[in-house]
Amino acid sequence: MEAKQVDFTRTLNDDLVYNCIVQNYEILGTDWVKHQWNWLNGVYLSFQDHVKFLIIVSLVEKTLNFYHQVNVTQNYDQYYSKLSLQIDKFSITELCKKLELPKETIRRKVLELEKLGVIKRQKKKLIIDRTAYPFVKPIQQIPLTSRYLTRVSDLLNKNNLYNKKIETKFAEKVIKKNFTLCWRWYYRMQIPWIIGYQKMFDDLTTFHVIGTIIMHQALNTKTFTKDFSIQRDNKIFADETLSNPLHFTKPGLSAMSISEMTNIPRATVIRKCKYLIKKGNLKINQKKQYFLTGNNKNKIVNYQLNFFKEKAKFLTRILNLIAIS
Repeated sequence: MEAKQVDFTRTLNDDLVYNCIVQNYEILGTDWVKHQWNWLNGVYLSFQDHVKFLIIVSLVEKTLNFYHQVNVTQNYDQYYSKLSLQIDKFSITELCKKLELPKETIRRKVLELEKLGVIKRQKKKLIIDRTAYPFVKPIQQIPLTSRYLTRVSDLLNKNNLYNKKIETKFAEKVIKKNFTLCWRWYYRMQIPWIIGYQKMFDDLTTFHVIGTIIMHQALNTKTFTKDFSIQRDNKIFADETLSNPLHFTKPGLSAMSISEMTNIPRATVIRKCKYLIKKGNLKINQKKQYFLTGNNKNKIVNYQLNFFKEKAKFLTRILNLIAIS
């Protein structure tokens, strides 16, 4: 069979994609916030525990890295047809380093996962049981990621930087066909992203709470994309609106609404919001609705700009894969 030739004139590089997503943040911002919030929500919903999920996907990523090293690619159905996944050379220390969490926390969470029957230890080997698959299968995330890819590809097309028109269903098909490769790239982007916010807000539940308020703001406030847009020349967030907290009084979210949206217990939401108010990240209005203050704007901006470089790498690899498919 004749080998397929790759037309390198049809491929992208990381810088082109990075510039596209930065310069078009006002267009892409709400889509990306929704994309990330849905993943974050899935992280918690799996076990009602962010760390347990991160332990599982970190171990899954390890198997995906091994497949990549031995040049094996499996599609979505092949990968999830197995009764279990084996991870060699399991190490609590390795997980602690990757997730930047104390040994006591990781050890406790691993024991809880063992009690659930999700993982089984055999000396230094670890088995992820099939019962874990419903928690980590990206049933909803693949369509969401594919939709975002099409949005980025449309913008690249308009600027004559990418010459393949793609539809969401086709992007889904390519990702599922090359699942172990594509989802390795995905985890290499998402795991460091969430760990970074864990450090910024001290724990993932706190970030989940404020992230939900950010997502709500993005979807319900017309000025959000301008408030959080990145200026093309100096690459900083516009701060005309952020400097005035009154712009963030509507719409707010109550503790009950946040709890219903995330499944985080209402008492926990209230406790985390009090902490965020004390830190100056949130305010509360007379209706007991929480809203952003913009106080930590610069910190988030710097982190987001660095993360966008990793995001651009992920998008570039998938879009190039689609281009030659």
